[in-house]
Amino acid sequence: VQLAESGGGLVQAGGSLRLSCAVSGGTFSMYTMGWFRQAPGKEREFVVAIYLSGGRTRYADPVQGRCTISRDNAKNTVNLRINSLKPEETAVYYCAAVKSRSWYNIHLEYKYDYWGQGTQVTVSS
Repeated sequence: VQLAESGGGLVQAGGSLRLSCAVSGGTFSMYTMGWFRQAPGKEREFVVAIYLSGGRTRYADPVQGRCTISRDNAKNTVNLRINSLKPEETAVYYCAAVKSRSWYNIHLEYKYDYWGQGTQVTVSS
């Protein structure tokens, strides 16, 4: 299974980011998808996850209310949008996938089997 993120770049503070992750090599609808991010000098952290069919989502507290995740099982893509960005949200954003029906601890990295290379998002002040 291969994951490829796109859509990173430079965003002004208060603006929005839109990222996409294209998945190939597997049956996309069988994978729970997640987004993580790693800021400079910090550990990678969970952002959001979406269940197989899209009927269940989990958002990290820092992005709750500003973030939307969606998936298109026909196009094998998962999309992320975060509004009202802050400079401290500058990070490499990673897409991740796990072929599992378990939602338990879905916010933890160890749950995921496949990762993209990441895409840089820089939020300027």
